[in-house]
Amino acid sequence: MSTVEIIPNVYQITLRLVNIILIAEEELTLIDTGFRGSAPQIIDFIHRLGRSPEEITLIILTHNHLDHAGGLAELKRFTRAKVVLHKADITIDESQLPYPRVIRKLLHIPPFSLFRPLVYVKPNEVDIPVEGGEVLSPLGGLKVIHTPGHTPGSISLFSPKKRLLIVGDALNKRYPNIRLPPKMVSTDLAQAIDSVKRIAQLDFDIICFGHGKPITKDASAKVKQLIRKIDNIG
Repeated sequence: MSTVEIIPNVYQITLRLVNIILIAEEELTLIDTGFRGSAPQIIDFIHRLGRSPEEITLIILTHNHLDHAGGLAELKRFTRAKVVLHKADITIDESQLPYPRVIRKLLHIPPFSLFRPLVYVKPNEVDIPVEGGEVLSPLGGLKVIHTPGHTPGSISLFSPKKRLLIVGDALNKRYPNIRLPPKMVSTDLAQAIDSVKRIAQLDFDIICFGHGKPITKDASAKVKQLIRKIDNIG
């Protein structure tokens, strides 16, 4: 596990190459929950801050993939937090899970089918289904932005007050440069490009990703640079 304080009281916890964001205000907010089995280390970090997991009142999932939502069930045992997820990533039909078609097919073939119930959050685990445009209470107003492409219901979270943008896997930073999400694990790359073009119009200095280190200076300019590169290739 590694941790970094992005701005005062906003922490990035990295577990097995996946980032979880903790906002420590009067109440605690968690953005994504990591893989299944991540809860003990998340809770340990909360305790190190002198806080308690029972103080988590909101858990926001940027999308319904096992590396970002897998730890939810464990964390729910320690808190009564409300869970936020975009309605387009919520399904009762396991043939319509928010994964690319090839992965959905694989999840219906033994032995992979045994793991299918573990790779997504069920509708009854979501308290607040969102569409985009909602403003949540953390950081003086955290706007939900629908950024589909990686999944149909991927969301980004924007704090105008802090000039901070949290994109989940709408963008990828496993490498030194910002990139689009990998095509092989995304449902619609054309949609993903459109989503990035929209968030590039926001006024932010800091950007946090689902994977990789945050950019804490001139982040907006770097996203615009990626858009120019995509347009030139296109």
